[in-house]
Amino acid sequence: MSTAAEASRATARPLVVMDKVNKHYGSLHVLQDIDLTINAGEVVILIGPSGSGKSTLCRTINRLETFESGAITIDGKALPEEGKELARLRSDVGMVFQSFNLFAHKTILENVTLGPIKVRGTKKADADKRARELLERVGVAHQADKYPAQLSGGQQQRVAIARSLAMEPKVMLFDEPTSALDPEMINEVLDVMVELAKSGMTMIVVTHEMGFARKAADRVVFMADGQIVEQATPEEFFTNPQSNRAKDFLSKILTH
Repeated sequence: MSTAAEASRATARPLVVMDKVNKHYGSLHVLQDIDLTINAGEVVILIGPSGSGKSTLCRTINRLETFESGAITIDGKALPEEGKELARLRSDVGMVFQSFNLFAHKTILENVTLGPIKVRGTKKADADKRARELLERVGVAHQADKYPAQLSGGQQQRVAIARSLAMEPKVMLFDEPTSALDPEMINEVLDVMVELAKSGMTMIVVTHEMGFARKAADRVVFMADGQIVEQATPEEFFTNPQSNRAKDFLSKILTH
């Protein structure tokens, strides 16, 4: 680890803390005593076989999924169950899904400015200016006046990232953001995410894109059967996995 990285670790500030979090779907124990701390500025990638609990973990962080026991704090504040406090906390947590969830009847620019104007009380002119800067950053500034249906999937997902960034979140959650995209569009979204990671954004990413995990992650968290089995730097994890589950998983995906 570089001295700069060591220094930043030494002053690490926990931003998202999951403490003994449990969740069931009926008799299925999908999250089992999850302990996970993500520091400010850290990029954590969740990987593992389908059904391992990765997306559920990601979605409990802003209470899109409820959980039965344990605690989650974001920047020192406990996650409220409902109401205005939850809405306020949610606005600090950006979320990018598999499906882009853009408002079909609003232009790209309106999609990005809606949250800051409605939730943050930003003036329209300021919101528009910031939105255009963000659309420029993700490479779709020229599409600002179009509607989502006029854009490719890759472009729509980049707009979804800009929309999340417009709220100036403390942390960004990505739940398999490229799994619904055609192969030729995946890299244009991953490139934006790599740039975001380099800029210091705290990110939690559920993905099957191992190349991206190697390139962008500070830490890889490997899940299986609702548990965190192991976590390590990408270099350590991909070259020297410790558990049999991880070895088995990697042998299946890295040979294709």
